[in-house]
Amino acid sequence: MPILPALDSDGALFFDFDGTLVDLAPRPEAVCVSATLAADLQALQRRCGGALAIISGRPVDQIDGQLAPVRLPVAGVHGSERRDAAGRWHRAPLPSLEAARAALEAFCAARPALRLELKPGALALHYRGADALADACSAAMQQALGSTQGMVLLHGKKVIELKAAAVDKGRAVAAFMAEPPFVGRRPWCFGDDVTDEAAFAAVLARGGVAVKVGDGDSIAPWRLSAPAALREWVHHRARAGTPA
Repeated sequence: MPILPALDSDGALFFDFDGTLVDLAPRPEAVCVSATLAADLQALQRRCGGALAIISGRPVDQIDGQLAPVRLPVAGVHGSERRDAAGRWHRAPLPSLEAARAALEAFCAARPALRLELKPGALALHYRGADALADACSAAMQQALGSTQGMVLLHGKKVIELKAAAVDKGRAVAAFMAEPPFVGRRPWCFGDDVTDEAAFAAVLARGGVAVKVGDGDSIAPWRLSAPAALREWVHHRARAGTPA
């Protein structure tokens, strides 16, 4: 197992989901969640005094469904919606995306290899398995951006997302870190994609530990090879008798 810094008793843990805790799949609903992952996360949450959260591009209800019956603090849609450790909900104002949605649905209807994912206040165009359409997808999303206000494009792994400019995973980390039980702790963040770089920056600015999972450039000083390596790390830390 790759050696990361010691996880002390004052750690606060933030995990991306797809490509980080679970392996990427052709479609988001097709991911395979290991039999022990939810229980390991819950045990690790207890060891960290409750200071563990998922920060994902997925909506919160999808994370809940994947980890059921375990319910963790979650920031979904890159922070557009967030359920804190006390169970309170925080939601950013949702822009109107009707014009962009209609245009992108027509675009995808003519290209069956593509998939448009509808999220609360966001639209994600997936082209996994259709790399030849990457440039066309980029152009279509740029046009969709022009029909909205207060939105930006976020490029991920075989996906381009139209999301609110006022939210990102770094702001989600900051919001959690201002609340119990996260406040005053040393943050850790694990992620695999460019969408996680804002969270890495927020963690590093607080003297924390940022861990990139997989290949690719990153500001994260630490690295794990794949989601399987992170799941092993989580399992080991969750079952250890003392912080390590």
